[in-house]
Amino acid sequence: MSRFTVEETNLMCIYNVGSRTDLLSELSAMQKHLQTDETELLYLTKSVIDKLTAMDDAEFENISDELIGDFELIE
Repeated sequence: MSRFTVEETNLMCIYNVGSRTDLLSELSAMQKHLQTDETELLYLTKSVIDKLTAMDDAEFENISDELIGDFELIE
């Protein structure tokens, strides 16, 4: 997944809901809630949106397995 930086990949893992289109929708919705001082996150989100827009669904499917976070549940 060299097309995306580590930070971009992390952002996609957080907002990934299964499909490229849904991920784009989630990221766009999140952008609307950013404060004016959150410029770094705004630029990061714009970068991810641009890269996701440039790819097709088949390309996204090839990387989607890598977007599953490696998190442990704490009970």
